[in-house]
Formats: sequence, structure tokens, C-alpha cells
Amino acid sequence: MERISSRTVHEGPVVSVRVERYRYADGETAEREIVAHPGAVAIVAHDGETIWLVRQPREAVGEPALLELPAGKLDVEGESRLECARRELIEEIGIAAREWRELKRFYTSPGFASEEVTIFVATGLEPVPDHRPDPEERIEIVELAIDDLDQAIAECTDSKSLIGLLLFRLELRP
Repeated sequence: MERISSRTVHEGPVVSVRVERYRYADGETAEREIVAHPGAVAIVAHDGETIWLVRQPREAVGEPALLELPAGKLDVEGESRLECARRELIEEIGIAAREWRELKRFYTSPGFASEEVTIFVATGLEPVPDHRPDPEERIEIVELAIDDLDQAIAECTDSKSLIGLLLFRLELRP
């Protein structure tokens, strides 16, 4: 397919919206609305016994306390996905990790949005002294025993968190 035109119809601090026209190999054309998003990261942070999650309000879906993995968007110029994950884990949970590995990359809704999420696993955790959470984020830190992982999966309705938790659970199986 070939993009033959593009115009931005909305530019905001989190997303922009473009109307794009495409031509396909058979000569047909189609117009698509594309929500452009810089991408995001999510972190499965654990020490072998405990996994760290967060609860926070998600106004877009009317949820006052959605259970999620610590996460954030790629909104710092020049910052890599891993650097973003390191920063977000410290900002949201107040923990730094010595070991990092990428678990999975996926598109959240490729039918209309460009957002790609990268899930990392973080281990070798250490508390960050003098951690001061951002008061605007309204984050509650949730420490959950890994033995209770199925409970978190059952409660969770956030896609990036479900994907991360389910893949992590698969790794735990013998």
C-alpha cells in the first residue's frame, strides 16, 4: 500500500489525528483516520515473591481506580524505550531495577491507532531514596504476592497490563 495524502485534523499534547488516503496494489483507494501516539512502555517489576502494580483513575473509561502495571508514554525527546521504562518505574513506584529485559511489543489498536507498547520485565529491585511521586498522577502502589497473580489477572481490565501479566504467568509455569 502507498500513502498518497495526509492532513492533520487535530494536534494535542497526547495524540494527534490525521486523515490519510492510501492506494493499494489493486488500484483501489481508501481514506483512514489515524490516531498518532508516541508509544508507551509497561513494566512487570518483581523480586521473585512480589510484583508491583498501580491503581489510578482512568477518566476516559470512567474508572476511578484501574489496576495496571507501572507504565508511561514515550514523551521525552530522544529517550529510548528502556530509558522511559527505567524513568517510569522510579516515578510511579519509587523503585530502580538492575536487570531489564524486553518481554513483548504490540500495537494497542492497529485499526485506527499507531500506539505501540513495549513491556519490560524488571528485576534486581532497589528502593529509590527520597522518592516523591508526582501528586497529579494520583497513583496508589499495589504490592501483590506473585502467588496471587491470578487474582490480579482476574481483576485487571487494562490491555497492556493483561498482556504483561499473562505472559509473565506463562514464564512462571514449569
